Amino acid sequence: MPVPVPQQRDVPAAETHHGADLTVLVIEDDPAGSITGPELSAAAGTRVRIRTARNLTEAGRLLTDDVDCILLDLALPVPTTTTATTTPATTTTADHRPGPAPARADELAVLTHVLRIAPLHAVLVLTAQDDTELAAEAVRVGAQDYLFRGELDARVLSRAIRYAVERKRADIAQHQLTESGLRAQENARLERGLLPTPLLEGSDLSFAARYRPGRSRALLGGDFYDTVRTPDGTVHAMIGDVCGHGPDEAALGVELRIAWRALTLAGLCGDQLLSTLQQVLEHERQSEEIFATLCTVDIAPDGRRAGLCLAGHPAPLLARHGRPARLLPYEDGGPALGLLPRARWPRRQVELGAEWSLMMYTDGLIEGRVGAGSSQRLGQDGMVAMVNSRLEQGLAGEELLEAAVAEVRELNGGELTDDVAVLLLGRDPERIRRRGRSASRPGPVSTAAPTAASVQRPPLYGP
Repeated sequence: MPVPVPQQRDVPAAETHHGADLTVLVIEDDPAGSITGPELSAAAGTRVRIRTARNLTEAGRLLTDDVDCILLDLALPVPTTTTATTTPATTTTADHRPGPAPARADELAVLTHVLRIAPLHAVLVLTAQDDTELAAEAVRVGAQDYLFRGELDARVLSRAIRYAVERKRADIAQHQLTESGLRAQENARLERGLLPTPLLEGSDLSFAARYRPGRSRALLGGDFYDTVRTPDGTVHAMIGDVCGHGPDEAALGVELRIAWRALTLAGLCGDQLLSTLQQVLEHERQSEEIFATLCTVDIAPDGRRAGLCLAGHPAPLLARHGRPARLLPYEDGGPALGLLPRARWPRRQVELGAEWSLMMYTDGLIEGRVGAGSSQRLGQDGMVAMVNSRLEQGLAGEELLEAAVAEVRELNGGELTDDVAVLLLGRDPERIRRRGRSASRPGPVSTAAPTAASVQRPPLYGP
């Protein structure tokens, strides 16, 4: 059915809209009834180019990226080959709108075909004035708007084209925003799932950790840590740092952490464990320039001594009861993983004592600046002094880590650009005794069924 030629009308200056040129593809089977560009240009206040296709085959050839809007006559005959490939009622169109209802699928076959070949173009449909239901169904399926043939003129058509173009742009932007939001949620769930859950059940050691990635809006960085207790009662702890700050470095850090846990639970320790981790790094890194620093400790079941291995990593900080915190020896450390093919990492024995706190950290904690605009770094000596001042205030555990990280950020004059990971293990004999007395003291016998509020889960990782 031919599209009627719009009647010329004088357009007031106030209703004239100036903007970028528009290209409209008209799909109808009667070229004699085509709409001309000058009529639409006068109504729209800008240049409008018209392309006319008599069938869907021609439309496919004329459909290019510079087409802004498709004007489609729903009365266009549908070739048999097109009808056979129309979108079924159970599928969705390119912009994820539902397909036509089975009763109207044949009437909207042309539209579903156009939406499939032009998912990024605005589509404006023409239909008979007495078929409002078909027009509404066309919009539900994916068209941006509809017009009745009997009410068509240049001004109405120009406005409808502008509206259809802007609505399509808004639909695409909203769709992209929704996809971006879903991707962000999936990434956040993935990163949260990759963060470690320390396995310290049955241990008398206390545990606390703080993690702050340097990348904006990231949950995971190149720093990594983990803590596990093996069946013999030994507590193994590790903290490391992959050079760089991107997602590839974060992924490599996760791989090294998982490999460390598996190797530790398999019984490896010290030089043998680090040599195997280096092989994992060499196979998984993106380039030979990538390396990782690592610090591992294995604390004896009695909690009084530990083995220490350093692979290019800062030495941990040990605070004993009644004594200021100090750095553990680091002279016997080995190189970072990935630097030397046949490196060795000696294991040093460290006496911890009866009551102590051991803080392991990455260099993001000590490389922050002291004062906004200052070139001076906090360094290990500054960190030791800062921690000692907090210990004198009586802080410990979670409060100590929270205060330390907050002070480092304050000294830096804002957020730190590097990843920060801090892990704190501690042993308090008095608390261990209190816990033992509490566990051995019989409680009152209750015959009432426990409620959801009264049931307490055991601690996840120690006291």
